[in-house]
Amino acid sequence: MLTKTLTVALVGNPNAGKSTLFNALSGLRQRVGNYPGVTVEMKKGQFTAGGLTVDLIDLPGTYSLAARSPDEMVAVDLLLGRRPEEPRPDVVLSIVDATNLDRHLYLTSQLLDLGEPVVVAVNMIDAAEAQGVKIDCTALSAKLGVPVIPIQANKGIGIEALTQAMLAAAEEAKAPVGPAFPEAFEKEVTSLQTELGADVPGFLTRRLLLDVGGYVEAWQVEHHGQDLKQKLAEARQRLADAGHSVPGVEARARFAWVRAAVAVGVTRPAVRPVAFTDKLDKVLTHRVWGTLVFLVVMFLMFQSIFLWAKPLMDGIDGVREDIAKGIEGNMASGPLRALLVDGVVKGVGSVLIFLPQIMILFGFIAFLEDCGYMARAAFLMDRLMSRCGLSGKSFIPLLSSVACAVPGIMATRVIENRRDRLATIVVAPLMSCSARLPVYVLLIGAFLKEGYSSWVPGLVLFALYMIGFVVAPLVALVLKRTLLKGATPVFVMELPAYRRPKIFAVLRRMLEAGWAFTLRAGTFIFAAMILVWALLYFPHRDANGESYPNRIEKAEEAAKSNEDKLKELKAKPDATDDEKAELEKLEEAAGQADHLNGEWKRSSYLGRTGLYLEPVFRPLGWDWKIGMAALASFPAREVIVGTLGLIYDVGDVDTKAIGNDDADEEAKEKAAGLAKAVKDDWSKDPIRSKYGVAVAMSVMVFFALCCQCASTLAVIRRETKSWAWPAFTFVYMTVLAYLGAMVTFQFGSMIIDAMG
Repeated sequence: MLTKTLTVALVGNPNAGKSTLFNALSGLRQRVGNYPGVTVEMKKGQFTAGGLTVDLIDLPGTYSLAARSPDEMVAVDLLLGRRPEEPRPDVVLSIVDATNLDRHLYLTSQLLDLGEPVVVAVNMIDAAEAQGVKIDCTALSAKLGVPVIPIQANKGIGIEALTQAMLAAAEEAKAPVGPAFPEAFEKEVTSLQTELGADVPGFLTRRLLLDVGGYVEAWQVEHHGQDLKQKLAEARQRLADAGHSVPGVEARARFAWVRAAVAVGVTRPAVRPVAFTDKLDKVLTHRVWGTLVFLVVMFLMFQSIFLWAKPLMDGIDGVREDIAKGIEGNMASGPLRALLVDGVVKGVGSVLIFLPQIMILFGFIAFLEDCGYMARAAFLMDRLMSRCGLSGKSFIPLLSSVACAVPGIMATRVIENRRDRLATIVVAPLMSCSARLPVYVLLIGAFLKEGYSSWVPGLVLFALYMIGFVVAPLVALVLKRTLLKGATPVFVMELPAYRRPKIFAVLRRMLEAGWAFTLRAGTFIFAAMILVWALLYFPHRDANGESYPNRIEKAEEAAKSNEDKLKELKAKPDATDDEKAELEKLEEAAGQADHLNGEWKRSSYLGRTGLYLEPVFRPLGWDWKIGMAALASFPAREVIVGTLGLIYDVGDVDTKAIGNDDADEEAKEKAAGLAKAVKDDWSKDPIRSKYGVAVAMSVMVFFALCCQCASTLAVIRRETKSWAWPAFTFVYMTVLAYLGAMVTFQFGSMIIDAMG
């Protein structure tokens, strides 16, 4: 009778449905993506069955226990009880795809060699039935020597039977028998085991002999010295002379075992029916049509970000303005009020306003993953990746980086070759992540909406995201021919079956992304905005010792008291000379607050630094304000929006008037929101007034190429275990961004001059 807590490890090929089964068993809401490589770290869960507590561990998806990547080594270590933080599993649950047993059972055959109880879960039986495939799980179980349970994890079918099978296997604790290898091979294993000693498990001894150049060999050679490497070479040569060359001997033995099992337990139709999905794949994976479909899907995704998010953005903006006005109306003027209004509410709020767009972006990505399209995109991109020295496996981390570079970089763990993995890590930050989106939306909305067709903003946003898709492979090509020389890897990936996206799973991904962004805005970005506010606020006194905020407040009150008179004089078509002179004085007084604010910002610590470095920014078409906002955003890209809000002083404007032709003239003159404030400020400058679009494109290209994210650099350090690679990434991307922005502005200004 079992009384202890059981530990069950879930093992399977990528996309076999492991994470879905994990959720079905444990009830935890884990992320499930319908493409290989989603699970790159262990996930844990727990449930109770028959009064017994069962601990579940969802291991990274792997095609083999021949560990050649960090992903696969995690699985091997845990299954052998070599991870001190986890007990050795009592039962190994092997999840296989019912539509592809011939390949998935290969991994199962390796699991049988571990000497632990194994239960096989045959998942997606509905998909197999749709293809006319019939599986006799009873016959298959008898042939394999372990329990075989048919399930449909996404609908919870067969979960109860699977649970009972796991409990029974744990209680019986029977070690299964794997495929038989040639006698000559077993003899070499026995000899090698004597050499290594009892400290090395028999399973690892077999893997040591089979996996030429694998993790196990490197580990044991480091421990036992180079003599072991020579003995391994001699043993492999003896096997080759006997007609059992390594590693081919393993493939022959295991696939013969798999074929025998499938012959007994699986019945297939004489002619495989051609399903609609087969015809669909011919289009989606076609070199020309598939690429066109991919580009259209990406374009529609980014176009919708503008159209669907606007009402929600207006709502957030309205709440932000109400809170700011409430604080201003209930607090006396001073540094504390300025901190709360400008630093906190308007600074962080100017970032949170883009929350709807980021949630929509994540929703699209989750939908495409769930329906199975992401894997088709990776297959389609393999041809391009291979020309750059990478494989289609690199495309999945790169595409994930469109949402955020951090999980994208972590997803590179599925890439076996270290050089290819490093190349992918270094270029992943070039993909336009969601943090760049606020900058794109801000400048596109300010300079490419009025006077342009309705499709232009979406097209420009699409083009900015395409910069990453174009530049990243080119940089990877340079790296693979210089610092990371190596042969192009072979790409092997299974295309998953098409599935109906689970709406609740998509919504959950959107909410998780929104919460993560909000948490980031409330912590890291909040701290950065406070620092930026302080650098812009101090010193807050002029040369005579007078407070700038007090002078500005007095100027605003004076302008407000003369507001009606100013309107009256402006409306007079036949004003006298005296009235014209008075009008000139009133207009000067009305602009006094802006003049004082500009003087204050230029004399601030951040302004002084910006003015000092302005010659560096001039070739990009930038002034000190843009340069300082860019510099302030290096810890996190999102900070630039809040920084611009502080620099351009958007507190007196109404963002709801952006692009709104029905807004009154007064609201427009007050610059409706940050985008309007930026546009108005640039219109006063001789360079930016003429080349405003070129400058805006220069800023966006800079952000598309620059690495302004401390979190990304930190995860590169963690994944590479070196500060050299994050430093290299930061330097090369900054230089690339500067050159790209400079070329964009110079070329754009030439076009404007030619057209003017």
